[in-house]
Amino acid sequence: MINPSLETQITIDYEHIWHPYSSMHSKSPVFHVDSAAGVYLHLSNGKKLLDGMSSWWCAIHGYNHPRLNQALEQQLQQVAHVMFGGLTHKPAIRLVEKLVRLTPQALQSVFISDSGSVAVEVALKLAIQYWNAKGEPGKQRFATLRNGYHGDTMGAMSVCDPVTGMHSLFNDVLTQQFYVERPKSRYGEACDEGDTHALENLLQQNHQQIAALILEPIVQGAGGMYFYSSDYLLRARELCNHYRVLLIADEIATGFGRTGKLFACEHAPISPDIMCVGKALTGGYMSLAATLTTTEISSTIDNGNPGVFMHGPTYMANPLACAVANASIELLLESEWQARIQQIERKLTELLSPCEALSQVAEVRCLGAIGVIEMKTPVDMASIVPQFVDAGIWVRPFGKLVYLMPPYVISDAELEQLCEKLVEVLGRQAD
Repeated sequence: MINPSLETQITIDYEHIWHPYSSMHSKSPVFHVDSAAGVYLHLSNGKKLLDGMSSWWCAIHGYNHPRLNQALEQQLQQVAHVMFGGLTHKPAIRLVEKLVRLTPQALQSVFISDSGSVAVEVALKLAIQYWNAKGEPGKQRFATLRNGYHGDTMGAMSVCDPVTGMHSLFNDVLTQQFYVERPKSRYGEACDEGDTHALENLLQQNHQQIAALILEPIVQGAGGMYFYSSDYLLRARELCNHYRVLLIADEIATGFGRTGKLFACEHAPISPDIMCVGKALTGGYMSLAATLTTTEISSTIDNGNPGVFMHGPTYMANPLACAVANASIELLLESEWQARIQQIERKLTELLSPCEALSQVAEVRCLGAIGVIEMKTPVDMASIVPQFVDAGIWVRPFGKLVYLMPPYVISDAELEQLCEKLVEVLGRQAD
């Protein structure tokens, strides 16, 4: 079919495409994107939407950026893809050099994969294989925080909250992990001693079975957009050291400036044993992720049985993705990103504050380039998303959370428009 009409395309989509977290036969409306530029999505019906989502938090430089376009075009003339088994290439080498330089100093070994969920799978496998090589094969389970989210693949699902998370249907087939309540102490507060008692008790009683503690530093993302005390990270690091449990920092959502630090671990600061990055790594252009670990862990695995790390994605270290990741990181570091994130936080705090007076709102909270409005009851997605679209903004809530994670390049005027329209829609819901 050559150049099918928009109506035909929508019909094909409706009849054959399964969108994320959706039903094939009872669908929420989908909106057909024709193009995107800057902080705007241009729909095929001529409507223009101001993007508040950064395409699930990754398009930090906005859309159709000439610098990122150029990186892809130049790499395309060299090699689009080549297997990484037994071969290497300049974009991957340059990317790894950047990641090693920017992350905590102890993280010297990098495994490049193709999505955030896979980066978490790699982290879990690294931890298990490390302890096996150390002669402690019984350490095969994981500790994790309640309300956490780490991905949709089987291993990653097992360390998501089995009650409040999205994967309770699969609980009986997933490895049963150890869960500890998330800290009650909020970001900016000292950590209450009671917050770490549960974690200490868990590690004390079960450290012989636990390979690692995995957590999202400072910000729990898709599990609740919750901001917790940086002191908790310090104490968690101390407890992991004491009980010989590795610490995995899932920075897939928080990495590359979103919280006001380049990586959320820097708020403590701590150095994890394993770190996962993804999402904003390529500026939202292509799927790419990485898992970093220490030389101690990588050399222990190398010297154990079978003497290699047992993982190898087909599209590992795709040259196009690595090339655009290099350009994205360079673009970020060359900008006044810290000042911009601070300004976005100030504006979000100011502009979302009217929501605190709405009867259906439980709490408004902001950190870095993240603004969250927590409702008292779950939002009606089928109703509210079209209202946002009618208002000219792209906001996609989940559960009780209406939130913004705009591109860093959004101007103050655009951010004001985004927030004002969001507040207006929520105000009508209250009426």
